[in-house]
Amino acid sequence: MRALLVTSVGVTCAAALTLPLAAPASSAPVLSSASARPPSLTTEPRTDTTDTLDTSGTTDTTAPDGAEPRAAKSAAEPAGSTQSLPLAPLAVPSNRIAGAPAVQGLPQRDARPFSLVGVVWDDAEAELHGTVQVRTRATGTTRWSDWQDVETHNADHAADLGSAEREGRTVRGATAPLWVGDSDGVEVRVRPESPAAAESPDSQDRAATPVPLPEGMRLELVDPGEDPAPEPARGAPANRAAAPAVFADTPPTAALPEVLTAEIAAASAVNAEVAELGASVIPALTQAETVESVNLAPGAKPYIGPRPKIVTRKGWGADEKLRERNFGYTKSVKAAFVHHSATGNNYTCKQAPSVLRSIYRYHVKSSGWRDFGYNFAVDKCGNIYEGRAGGVTKAVLGAHTLGFNTNTMGIAVLGSYGSTNPPAAAVTAVSKLTAWKLGLFGANPKGKVTLVSGGSNKYKKGVKVKMNVISGHRDGFATECPGARLYKKLGTARTSSAKLQGR
Repeated sequence: MRALLVTSVGVTCAAALTLPLAAPASSAPVLSSASARPPSLTTEPRTDTTDTLDTSGTTDTTAPDGAEPRAAKSAAEPAGSTQSLPLAPLAVPSNRIAGAPAVQGLPQRDARPFSLVGVVWDDAEAELHGTVQVRTRATGTTRWSDWQDVETHNADHAADLGSAEREGRTVRGATAPLWVGDSDGVEVRVRPESPAAAESPDSQDRAATPVPLPEGMRLELVDPGEDPAPEPARGAPANRAAAPAVFADTPPTAALPEVLTAEIAAASAVNAEVAELGASVIPALTQAETVESVNLAPGAKPYIGPRPKIVTRKGWGADEKLRERNFGYTKSVKAAFVHHSATGNNYTCKQAPSVLRSIYRYHVKSSGWRDFGYNFAVDKCGNIYEGRAGGVTKAVLGAHTLGFNTNTMGIAVLGSYGSTNPPAAAVTAVSKLTAWKLGLFGANPKGKVTLVSGGSNKYKKGVKVKMNVISGHRDGFATECPGARLYKKLGTARTSSAKLQGR
């Protein structure tokens, strides 16, 4: 079993349950540009949920006579929620054929508001051989969407086999999540692969052998909750307090420091060298400022790109109580794997934080992972987001490329890029991010690297594989990810990234 370097940030050991936003005098110096405000966000975070979460991290919302149970609201409950609905055989003609595998799903039904869907099942090692399609109804309307396909091959986005994250948790099989927007009605159908399509050297065997669906399939409906409130002004001179944000319905009052929970403070403290405690954004630096911030050996040439602006987990509203408390690290970052999230392209950049919170909740509560799987995410407008907690400058162990999570990082471009061209802004953001992060570890974006496989459907465990420092997911696993159109742009990303490093 691959050993993990695990640490628990000291701030979580403090007896206090909350921490003030202002960092103590003994903390790392505050960067002058760290006061940059986060992207436009709504002002009131929601702290209630209409679910009661079970111990396995999903929510059973079934009730007698189809009634929707509604748990009492509590300010202590996390923002957002998950409805978990068991699938059952549908009343379709094919289900009346003797010996044929049953089509499963749910007929049209109401649901509490949600924005992202996915299907999970009991055995993480089982594959779903078939198709998953969903229709949803826009909240407050009678308008139903067309049937949308859900990506079923998602096992390759996961922790390595035999790793502590894989073996020490109740991990489930899962489709890729699909962003559907604000909805309050759903219909789903899961059609098993026809026996004739199953792989077999004997066509007679194919015709005789049904392809069963995985056991324990459930539909996950994820509500991301509300966006976090705007970050209060900070960075004011020491002898003058920063003016508080004032809203139309807020009476004049004295400025109060923001209160951070221990979990939020822990996730923020690991970024202390690049941003102050509780920051929603890690500010961009110029090339000169970036070089100055890096400890280089005397005479060493600084092959590193300017640090880009990065929206922190606090900036996109991650519920830090969902993830596992400790952080997992690997030794280095020798390569970057580029992915697409396969969540569809029907989102706006303003909605990107909601998409991230939905994926995060789906990864942890529905799939059983320890945290958000990717190290970073990029939206269609080129905004860069911190992914898995542990510190943006550090070698955080992710769960993004089965077999090659060690000594690498994973970048997810939000969207589906099999037949759609990725926006130029997103490709540019990948170049900027890799130029900086790979530069911190001395990696050349246009170079090659040899990695040791942890086991995948493309390379057996222990096999040494030479690949590009900036690779696509499909380079380490037989998968469509990151989509044919995004994969074709990786050459451009490598060239631009190396140029930003000064190579």
